[in-house]
Amino acid sequence: MEVADLTLDELRLVLAPAIADAAIFDGWSDAALEAAANQVGADHDVARLAFKDDGALGMITAWIDTIDLAMEAELPATRLAQMKIRERIRNLVQFRLDAVAGREEALRRALAIMAMPQNAAKSLKTGWNSADIMWRLAGDTATDYNHYTKRAILASLYGATLAVFVDDESEDKAETRAFLDRRIEGVMKFEKVKAKWLNPEREHFSMSRFLGRLRYPAR
Repeated sequence: MEVADLTLDELRLVLAPAIADAAIFDGWSDAALEAAANQVGADHDVARLAFKDDGALGMITAWIDTIDLAMEAELPATRLAQMKIRERIRNLVQFRLDAVAGREEALRRALAIMAMPQNAAKSLKTGWNSADIMWRLAGDTATDYNHYTKRAILASLYGATLAVFVDDESEDKAETRAFLDRRIEGVMKFEKVKAKWLNPEREHFSMSRFLGRLRYPAR
């Protein structure tokens, strides 16, 4: 399909990776948008119209959307089902890190924009959505409060890992990989403890059973 035939929503996704490339030097700006339009062969006025309502944050959100889509295509639930849960999560997060490798400066600028007070609500929603996609690909089917706690924890884990990633100058991002492994291990331990204490099938203290054992001690 020709670029000129795309809807504005489709054009946003086509432009987003090119904007991220340009944002390394120009930030998430009109200059970056124009450079991206030149790269993909889009009309400048139409490109500006695609991001008319949400500007820089919209460009960043569209970039994240392209990563979500690529992740779903590369790591479908059927492929991840063969792995242990911690490996599913690690592979999903690592895919996202690999997807932005080489664009650390664009990412750093994006994180600064997303952290602005006026962007907080939209940024939280975007992070939650990515965490939700990761958990669904990982096979999570929880519908109770676990649905929400898992996504909140994963969004926090991913955000913390990104903060390490942008400044990591170690070979092959070894420091980031080690940090991610530690955080996932911590989450897995927390989930085990939570499951133990909240499992309705676990044995509870029974006063009548206790008194019975005092009267008729086990032989």
